Amino acid sequence: MTSSTAPTRGTILVLNGPNLNLLGTREPEIYGSTTLSDVELLTSEAAGAAGFRTTCLQSNHEGALVDAIHAARGTAVGIIINAGAYTHTSVALRDAISAVELPAVEVHISNVHQREEFRQHSYLSAVCTTVIVGAGVHGYVLAVSALDTLLG
Repeated sequence: MTSSTAPTRGTILVLNGPNLNLLGTREPEIYGSTTLSDVELLTSEAAGAAGFRTTCLQSNHEGALVDAIHAARGTAVGIIINAGAYTHTSVALRDAISAVELPAVEVHISNVHQREEFRQHSYLSAVCTTVIVGAGVHGYVLAVSALDTLLG
């Protein structure tokens, strides 16, 4: 888990799910050439400019993501989540987001609505305050902006 330090209106938890550790090399025609480290830096810089800190975690393990969401209760002011394939399969992540009662922004780098049918359903969207789809890695910056607005 990586953290940024900056002036703080609170911490935003930034979660990335399975296979996002391969950003920059995995299907660059879909996901681009930006690495996960680049995404984390971009997100942390946007958050810092808005007065937030970030804590970033990527895991290929559903339980680690659930544990991080649970730990965010009382320590974070919001969540940005790109759950990768778990978006389409995980009731556990949905329930965790719902349980912690924090504003959450769901992010997808690609436009999932232009892809395979199974990618067009999200278990998370109904419990997230905002969904950003198809904006590339800039979607993470938009997610920070959405939380900034929501949190006033």
